[in-house]
Amino acid sequence: MTLKKIEDRLTPKCVYNFRLYLIASIASIAAVMIGYDSAFIGGTLALDSFKEEFDFGSMSKGERDLISANIVSLYQAGCFFGALFGYVVGQQLGRKWGLLASSMLFTVGAGMMLGANSDRGLGLIYGGRVIAGLAIGAASNLTPILISEIAPPAIRGQLVGLYELGWQIGGLVGFWINYGVNTTMAPSHSQWLIPFAVQLIPGGMLAIGSFYIRESPRWLLSKGRREEAIRNLCWIRKLEPSEQYMIEEMAMIDAQIAHEQSDGTGFWVPFKLVFGTRRILKRVILGGGMFLFQNGTGINAINYYSPRVFQSMGITGTNVGLLSTGIFGVIKTVMAFVWLGWMIDNLGRRNILMIGAAGGAVAIFYVGGYIAIADPQPNADAEITSGGISAMALFYIWTIFYAATWNGTPWVIGAEIFPQNVRTLTHLMNVPAHHLDVVFSFLGNFIIARFTPQMFTSMRYGVYIFFGCMMVIAIAFVFFFLPETKGIPMEEMDRLFDNGLPPWKAHGIVWPEIQRERAAMHHDYDLGSKRASSDKLEVQHVDEKVQV
Repeated sequence: MTLKKIEDRLTPKCVYNFRLYLIASIASIAAVMIGYDSAFIGGTLALDSFKEEFDFGSMSKGERDLISANIVSLYQAGCFFGALFGYVVGQQLGRKWGLLASSMLFTVGAGMMLGANSDRGLGLIYGGRVIAGLAIGAASNLTPILISEIAPPAIRGQLVGLYELGWQIGGLVGFWINYGVNTTMAPSHSQWLIPFAVQLIPGGMLAIGSFYIRESPRWLLSKGRREEAIRNLCWIRKLEPSEQYMIEEMAMIDAQIAHEQSDGTGFWVPFKLVFGTRRILKRVILGGGMFLFQNGTGINAINYYSPRVFQSMGITGTNVGLLSTGIFGVIKTVMAFVWLGWMIDNLGRRNILMIGAAGGAVAIFYVGGYIAIADPQPNADAEITSGGISAMALFYIWTIFYAATWNGTPWVIGAEIFPQNVRTLTHLMNVPAHHLDVVFSFLGNFIIARFTPQMFTSMRYGVYIFFGCMMVIAIAFVFFFLPETKGIPMEEMDRLFDNGLPPWKAHGIVWPEIQRERAAMHHDYDLGSKRASSDKLEVQHVDEKVQV
């Protein structure tokens, strides 16, 4: 099936080129790093070799829960502050060098974790995870921003979606590596150390790949580096500066930056605009809300503590739990391909979010209801019942709905709705705002990671009911507050938010206006070219007469 690209104007085919996808793919290795961590850590902590190394057997259940929560949540705390660090790096040094610095810092943190053992204790793991988290927080801030700034509008969702795909690929490896070491290796120091060591691979790949990435032309223009910006944009688009598409794109970027710089320039100006301008603050809150509800689906609780989740449904045994977790990772990855290749730039953002929340809520309510009625945990030594199998099936259906909708869409929205002059700061809090959302995202992750073990112990089935209720509320949130952004150029996003249009109608009003304006611009350019050609011929004709 051939999918038609929804273009705001006539676009040369060479614009959708290999360089564009390669840059986005390299930058998205940052997502592989965080996806791997979110998947491997829970399974590794569940390995008998890890428990024996650090003497978990002598601890009470509460103490074990506290240590597990600390190992997971310290990483998220690092991510939170790393997102703030990413603002400074991205604003001052640019997207390219920020990613390189993040990858090198991540490698240092991952290497520190490998030094932990029974004699040294968990200190190196704690410290290494904080440092790795700082790097991931910065990279997670910068990657969606870079990709959105180089992407043509027609495939922006798809390109930013590569970030989500990278997350799922990393998660897939992370889920299965624990199953692999558990089934092929005897319990030992090396068994639990290997999953930690694999983190070095994506970190090194991003560091090497960063040298290929070209700096964002939009960021360069905002810093007054015009010649370099034009050179980079021409290289990314595979076009010459004199070609019509390039002239139009540069004109739109110039106009947007000139408008934004009328508010002033400097390090602190974005802070003033974000917190002192209602129209931008409104978008920051919207982006933060998107990530709040993304975490509210339960995905990070399930990612980080998946063996515990399956145990609550009556799945017992380390190996069986890891296998179930691996299947969970496969489903997420497959659905990420479906989301990326077909859904995000064709069905739009609003529709898939509401569908995903509705379907996911029904499925997760069933899981919670089964646990409330069957109470499978007290019968942990028994075989899984037919009811438990149905709960697992509905859990995997929940995974399908989530992975095809809420897993990546908030990151796409967060990367496209903010003006250039505040994008790095706002994504920090929102991801979309290009800094503010990231803070909200990792803050939510930290809270979930820190308290999930205690929630499963005290609330049991209530955890799933809570996640289901959050998804129901998310439907109303999306419908009443989020306008559709599919196909809208980043330079035109203000028109969706600033004209008092109802969010459920805004795209239908703004999109036809943009198409008419682009058609008129193209027509005027053609007329200008024809007049220039005619004047040139007339001059040549006069010259020939003079020579005669």
